[in-house]
Amino acid sequence: DEMVRLMYGGRTSLFISLAASLIATFSALALALLAGWFRGRVDAVISFLLDVIWAFPVLLLGIALGTALAVGGLQLGPISISAGSIWIPTLIGAFVFSAYIARPLRGEVLALREQEFVKAAVAGGAGSGRVMLGELLPNLLPTAIVLFTVNVANMMLLEAGLSFLGAGVQAPNASWGTMIAGGFELIFSSPLLMILPSTMVFL
Repeated sequence: DEMVRLMYGGRTSLFISLAASLIATFSALALALLAGWFRGRVDAVISFLLDVIWAFPVLLLGIALGTALAVGGLQLGPISISAGSIWIPTLIGAFVFSAYIARPLRGEVLALREQEFVKAAVAGGAGSGRVMLGELLPNLLPTAIVLFTVNVANMMLLEAGLSFLGAGVQAPNASWGTMIAGGFELIFSSPLLMILPSTMVFL
């Protein structure tokens, strides 16, 4: 029945949203620490890559990547992900939203590196790795946690949009986005088939 479909679809949507947000947050933390601490060429290269991602609208970039990967899957050396895997929309969401998390974290690193406790750690002989992980990272975690929670909601909307357009979750997997797409075809005869999953995404 529809309640069971909502539960199974919700499991997929929540997994994709949480997994993509975790991957995006961890990768953004790494990029922000490297760019903000080393500055110079490292900062220039990372900032350029983030600007390229940021230049595209989130949904448009997600649709482009989802459509390309929905055909042949993803091949990265020994790593092979089939076209119908739910890891495809998960990795797309992590890639798209990583720039939106890394940018503010990078700015915070640039401010923190001028603080007295960082200068004291450097004067005490701490290397770059120890400063980034022991001094900067703990101060970034509160901001990263807030951005992570916001990104979960944004990722759920992106997944629903991609799946609705056929560029996200593929059959036989189901999500709230695919349920909305299926219900849209029957909106006049059975409107609840679209209203119920749309309500779950809204909530």
